[in-house]
Amino acid sequence: MIDALPPTVGPAGQGRCAIGSAGIHLPRQRGELLARHEDGHGLHHLVWRLGPGWRVCSSAVLGGGIGPRAWILNAQVPGGYPRLDPDRHLAEIAAAAELDGPGAGLMTAADVTAYAVADDGGVTATVTSGLGVRGWAAAPAEGTDGPPQPGTVNIVVTLPVALSDAALVNAVATATEAKVQALVEAGLDCSGTPTDAVCVAAPAPGGQPGEAFAGPRSRWGARLARAVHRATLESALRQS
Repeated sequence: MIDALPPTVGPAGQGRCAIGSAGIHLPRQRGELLARHEDGHGLHHLVWRLGPGWRVCSSAVLGGGIGPRAWILNAQVPGGYPRLDPDRHLAEIAAAAELDGPGAGLMTAADVTAYAVADDGGVTATVTSGLGVRGWAAAPAEGTDGPPQPGTVNIVVTLPVALSDAALVNAVATATEAKVQALVEAGLDCSGTPTDAVCVAAPAPGGQPGEAFAGPRSRWGARLARAVHRATLESALRQS
C-alpha cells in the first residue's frame, strides 16, 4: 500500500478555480495532488504532466479517444454536480493549473486525496473511487442522452512502452476487467458505477509500430491488470 502525504493547501484566491500554492508528487508517477476552491468548496485534483511524446486512450469527458496528450487531469467536484458543461469546466481547471497543449480530463465526486496507487513492472495505476452508487453494467433501466455525471471509479494508467492503436484499446478493456475482478473480490455486488472512466497513457510509437497486444495474458497487459487490480482493490476495501 502506498499512502499519500496530507495535501498542502495554499490560501484560496479569487475566482472559480483558485489553485493551492503547493502540490504533492505521487509515488512513482508524473503527477501532483493539487488543491483549489470553487464556489465555497475545498476540492482537489490529480495532474499528470506527461509532456510531449505521449499518447492517451481514454473515455475521458475532455480529450477522450486516442491521440497525443500532454497531460491528464482527474478533478474532484462536489456531489450533485450542477454544471452541464463538464468539458469546459475541466478546461478551466487545466488552465488554472497551467497545463498546456492537448490533454485528457476526468471528473469524480469521490475524495481525490484518498487515491490508491500500485506499480507492476513499470506500469503504474492510480485509482480514485466512490462506490455509493454502483451496479452491474447490463441492467434493465434505460440510459440517458444527457451529459454524464462525474465518474466515481476513475483509473489512470501509465506504461513505459509504446502501444499500437489496437493495444491501447485492448489496454482499456484489460483495465476494466481488472477493475471488475477487484470489486467482486472486495465483496461488492457490482461491475462498477454508471460513469466510470479509464485513461491509459503510453509513449508515442514514433516510427515503430508499438506493442501489438495488451490483453491480460500479454507481457504488458498482465502487468497493467495486476496494477489496476491492486489499486482498485485497495480503494474498494477502504469503503467496505
